[in-house]
Amino acid sequence: MSGARPFPAYVICTAPRSGSTLLCSLLRATGVAGHPGSHFHEPSVADWAEDHGVNPAPDETRRELLAQVFRAAQDTGRGGTGVFGLRLQRDSFDFFARQLAILHPDPPDDAARMQAAFGPLLFIHLTRPDKLAQAVSYVMATQTGLWHRAPDGRELERLSPPRAPAYDAPAIRERLDEMTAHDAAWRRWFANQGIAPLSVTYDDLTADPVATLRRLLAALGLDPAAGNGITPGTARLADATSADWVRRFRAELSGP
Repeated sequence: MSGARPFPAYVICTAPRSGSTLLCSLLRATGVAGHPGSHFHEPSVADWAEDHGVNPAPDETRRELLAQVFRAAQDTGRGGTGVFGLRLQRDSFDFFARQLAILHPDPPDDAARMQAAFGPLLFIHLTRPDKLAQAVSYVMATQTGLWHRAPDGRELERLSPPRAPAYDAPAIRERLDEMTAHDAAWRRWFANQGIAPLSVTYDDLTADPVATLRRLLAALGLDPAAGNGITPGTARLADATSADWVRRFRAELSGP
C-alpha cells in the first residue's frame, strides 16, 4: 500500500475533451477508486434528483432535497468502494457551487463547503495543453454526433445521428476561446481557494494511461498496483481530418 493517508474523496476538475472519460473509466476499473462521473452535471436540481432516483416530498425544502441528492450521488460515486469520485466540468461548476452553499451555508468558501459535503478531498486538475486540438475535437464531436469510441471500434457515446464533419473556423474559434477560459477559470478558483491541485495533462494520460493511473492511486493513498493491467476503455478519436483542421486553422490564424 501507499504510505500516504487515504483520501475518502476526490474531484476531477476539467473541461470537455480533456480525457476525463478515459481517466474516469481507468479509475473505475481498479475497483478501489470509486465510480467517478459527472454526478451533478445538469444545471437542475430536479434533473439531479431524477438521475439519482430521489423522489422529493411535496413539502420538502430545497435544502432537504439537496441533502438527499448528495447522499445518493455519493453512494453512486463510491461504487461500492470506500472512495467517492466526482468529475466537475467548469461550465456546470457555478450552479453546483450555488447549490452547495444552500446545503452547507456555514463554511466560508467553496472548498470548505465541498469538504463539508464529501470529506477531505484530493483535487485533480485535468487539462489539455493543446487548446486548439481540444476545440477541434469538440467541434468534430458535435458535428458527427460521436463523442466516445471503444478501442475495438464500438461506439460508446453518440448524441446525434451520424453526419460528415465540415470545417468551421468560427465554431473552432468559439470553442478555442471557451476552452482557454475554462482552464483560466479553474486556475483562478484554485488560487482563490488556496488549493494546490494534482495536475494531470491529456498528453501524459494518453501517452501512458497506466503510469498516470498509478500516480493518482498513490496520491489518493491507495495501492498503485491496483492500476496494473488496466487497459483504456476509450480510444482517441483524433484522425487525419482533425489534424488537417488544426493545420488549416493555424495557417489562417498566421495569415499570408
